[in-house]
Amino acid sequence: MVRIRKCWAMVPERPVVNNGYEREFVYVYGAVSPLQGDLDWMICRQMNTSHMSEFLSQVSEAHSEDFIIMVVDGASSHVSKELAVPENVRLLRLPPYAPELNPQEHIWDELREKEFPNRVFADLAGVTRQLESGLPKLAANTESVRSITAWPWIVSLNMNAH
Repeated sequence: MVRIRKCWAMVPERPVVNNGYEREFVYVYGAVSPLQGDLDWMICRQMNTSHMSEFLSQVSEAHSEDFIIMVVDGASSHVSKELAVPENVRLLRLPPYAPELNPQEHIWDELREKEFPNRVFADLAGVTRQLESGLPKLAANTESVRSITAWPWIVSLNMNAH
């Protein structure tokens, strides 16, 4: 779904932005380290326990020397008893209806704003291609990721934990 954004146009032009709604979905699993600015992600056609387990394994392997506390919401794939959580990962569940506490939500906002403003795609493959292009760019910019997610209270929690 398109989020209409302001844009510049020559006077007296009025830009037109198509706005389409479809019932096809693509999902992105994401995890961010606010202090380091690291962003891990995985694109899937389904959101389920199996894919969440695969994503946790991916993050665990990418950061095998680290102990990871991953903030998750109450999605069914995050709380399933069948979820395989690696040894170096612990899940910290947010209270219901509190997405503002999850720094990953701001990464999604940044991705939408930079990669998807005023755009309608002919098909889901176009959306997936844009994700495959935009996510690596965002992940490569650790300073931007850090500035979006390293909120003072998160930084202070980490400093107090040492």
